[in-house]
Amino acid sequence: MKHEAELHTLAGAYALDALTGEELRAFTAHLEHCEGCHQEVGEFAATAARLAAAVSLPVPVAMRQVVLNRIDGVRQLPARPLLLPSVRLTTRLTRRAGAFVVAAGIVAAAGFGGVALWQHQQAEQARMQAQRAGQQVQDMTAVMASPDARTTRGRTSTGASASVVTSARLNQAVFLASGLSPAPAGRTYQLWFDDHGTMRPAGLIPGDGSVLMQGDPGQALAVGLTLEPAGGSAQPTTSPLVLLSLPA
Repeated sequence: MKHEAELHTLAGAYALDALTGEELRAFTAHLEHCEGCHQEVGEFAATAARLAAAVSLPVPVAMRQVVLNRIDGVRQLPARPLLLPSVRLTTRLTRRAGAFVVAAGIVAAAGFGGVALWQHQQAEQARMQAQRAGQQVQDMTAVMASPDARTTRGRTSTGASASVVTSARLNQAVFLASGLSPAPAGRTYQLWFDDHGTMRPAGLIPGDGSVLMQGDPGQALAVGLTLEPAGGSAQPTTSPLVLLSLPA
């Protein structure tokens, strides 16, 4: 059985249903009297739910209207001509009607071809976005469920809850924020690794949520969060909203 101190590191794995056997029984019993782990499990579970929702992509809202607009622009077939005694006139009308049919077919093919291309592009973009979101979910899940995962928690100067989960084995870190208001217009929240006093950019986060930090924790002593101009900065331009010390 794990020691009491080691049980604190299993919150992420528990929230992701990754514990089994003796570890699951031990942590479940531990959770009944550990308020810190209880809060941490709730935050991890909420983050996992947001990550799962991010993978699901709705059908583009404009697709139906684009298809309807294309249909309205396709020329309709002409009315069938009356039967006339003159074979020559009938033949000429038949040829003309045929020309209309061919023209309408070309217009329809062009219209629906454009719709098909647009739909293909939208589907391809959605597929790539889903792949990226799915990969990020897998990467963050791996960090939080890693046997050596370590969590540091704190609060920003605005009162939001902030956590960072690191895995030395995977050499990665996940930042989680709860209650962090959206960044003002023209601004963004930026993450940093504190390498013994030198701040190293570690990615952006728009507000409340979680993100896999860019770069490896390496020998960083802490993780910082600042409010920067949109697009981020090479070095912090404001004081950290929070600075979370990393475990040795």
